[in-house]
Amino acid sequence: MDTSPRQRTGGRAGRVALRAYAHAHMERQPFLTRTLKPFEVLSEEGLSILEANADTILHEVGLEFRGDPEARRLLKEGGADVDGERVRFPSGLARSIIQETAPRTFTQHARNPERSVQIGDPYTVLAPNYGSPFVHDLDRGRRYGTIEDFHNLVKLTYMSPYLHHSGGTVCEPVDVPVNKRHLDMVYAHMRYSDKPFMGSVTHPDRARDTVELARILFGADYLEDHAVILSLINANSPLVWDSTMVGAARAYAEANQATLITPFILAGAMAPVTAAGVAAQTLAEALAGMTFVQLVRPGAPVVLGSFASSMSMQSGAPTFGTPEPQLVLFVLAALARRLGVPFRSGGNFTASKLPDYQAAYESAISYMATMQAGVNFNLHTAGWLEGGLAIGYEKFILDEDQASMTGAYIGGVDVTDNGYALDAMLAGGPGQHFLGSPHTLANFENAFWRSEISNNDSFEQWEIDGGLDAAQRANVRWKRRLAEYEMPPLDEAIHDELVEWMDRRKASFPDSDV
Repeated sequence: MDTSPRQRTGGRAGRVALRAYAHAHMERQPFLTRTLKPFEVLSEEGLSILEANADTILHEVGLEFRGDPEARRLLKEGGADVDGERVRFPSGLARSIIQETAPRTFTQHARNPERSVQIGDPYTVLAPNYGSPFVHDLDRGRRYGTIEDFHNLVKLTYMSPYLHHSGGTVCEPVDVPVNKRHLDMVYAHMRYSDKPFMGSVTHPDRARDTVELARILFGADYLEDHAVILSLINANSPLVWDSTMVGAARAYAEANQATLITPFILAGAMAPVTAAGVAAQTLAEALAGMTFVQLVRPGAPVVLGSFASSMSMQSGAPTFGTPEPQLVLFVLAALARRLGVPFRSGGNFTASKLPDYQAAYESAISYMATMQAGVNFNLHTAGWLEGGLAIGYEKFILDEDQASMTGAYIGGVDVTDNGYALDAMLAGGPGQHFLGSPHTLANFENAFWRSEISNNDSFEQWEIDGGLDAAQRANVRWKRRLAEYEMPPLDEAIHDELVEWMDRRKASFPDSDV
């Protein structure tokens, strides 16, 4: 735990002061605003058929809500048909419940209010990798993640001008007991960053622990009408919601906190092989989950999530950078807009084990679709390797560089007078260049997006500078960033209360690896 000196400003007063505090040295966009129209791949008729197919799945097949009688009781009271663990939804019920109370957009508040994000149309929020048990860098190769790696990745994200959100389980710190590491992870987001963060979902009690820590950080009253936690709730596809995920979703909804309701589907194994089949099943599973959240607490923020991967029909391994999952992404983004809830999907995906050519092209294909589809919350923006089994330090920096173009891309075409540039063209003439044009001189600094990693020097200059490839340049960059890291301020009284609560909580039960 950090014990460096901090100014004591005192409990509730400290929380108010923190919410009023802004970092003068970090003037960055807290989120992006889209003007580029999302790319559509299906007609109105096609989207309507998929909505009807999802409704048919909900009505005729239904889903199992396993191990949670209370969830099934609540769904039955809400109008669903319950038979044992199977829950079926009369036609249109799920959609009507969600549309009646779920917000179209919401704010996830950060402890530094200048880092708060808007989630929903027309906004885009970028977050780092999530869930990898392994980490990779050029110096030490592939290894299990540790709490030191977790801290490093939170710090790298905090210092990134292009990642708006601290994320959640950026890697699994396997050197900390499974049943207690959630406390260390949530604390790390609170201490080493002041951006919004995600909570634990691996057990309902761990979700409740996250809420309690947030109440200390923000104040219990503040959580009643402010979403400060966003958490990833995955369906157990096909067509199952298990007690762990349902219990975690309930814990957050009861506290009025936000959830990403996301079916995780490997097409061909957990859903049909076709994009339309995956889309209909994803929508059905997500509708059931979001309905449950709205019945727990009407108005609790929900995000429709989609994570769909293709698979090798020869080996069964997931594949990335292929066209079919991108089509699913486009379709689900449109379906979320029609439903009227924010949408989560996308990322810089690859099956490559190294930050190499395969990683680059698979990630570029995945991320281009992310920008074009109109994703509102993008998990896995930076670091993903090996089908998600690893997060790479160099891959993190390379992905972040690609993500830095997002604002320029989704900002669309500048149609102001400056963008039309008619005066500049009228002032010139045939054969006259624009290098000395007043318009060029006024715009040259910000005329084009510039990569911070790519090298455009001559071969000779590149060789003089060490002849480093992109991954080697990224290696230098992440090390320099960590060396320059400075913690954001945190009121000492609040920090002490966080640590004391965590220590008591850890001491209340023995270590376990489950």
